[in-house]
Amino acid sequence: MKYIFLFCTFFAINAFAQKDIKPSATFTVSGLVQTELTFHIGDEGKYKQDSLGDVAIKNHQGDTKYVAKKIKGILLKTFIDSAGIHVDKPKEYSELYVVLTATDGYKNVYSYNELSNSEIGEHIYVLTGEDGKNMSQMDNRIEVMSLGDYNSGRRHLRALVKIEVKKVD
Repeated sequence: MKYIFLFCTFFAINAFAQKDIKPSATFTVSGLVQTELTFHIGDEGKYKQDSLGDVAIKNHQGDTKYVAKKIKGILLKTFIDSAGIHVDKPKEYSELYVVLTATDGYKNVYSYNELSNSEIGEHIYVLTGEDGKNMSQMDNRIEVMSLGDYNSGRRHLRALVKIEVKKVD
């Protein structure tokens, strides 16, 4: 009886922990920017897109969850640069961070320097295509991947709706 209770409890917790992620069709760039930017699916042609090949998505233990095939994307920092950063003094750039939020509330955080002043920023993409599908056809749209991470699943964000540039208090 004890084992049945534990099994049922485990099953119930897992069932309620799983969420259907509502895909997004638009996201905004706001916060400490010169001009708030809104991106809509269909706008991807306005930006330089890179072909990124196949990418293995790994969980926190380094196990491959799946392989994203033939992906294309736009560098995340392209959208932040397009909105323009608003600071009063150059040293304030080191106090900025960027929060990405999905439709289900999942969040990722990057430092501004990580995105604009390191190799890491050259490998974080908003995906515009996968396995022959364009952005509007992708199930997990609008998706962000950090291709430079060893275990990429931690910062793999699906259904992006908001990018906020903030300053550390």
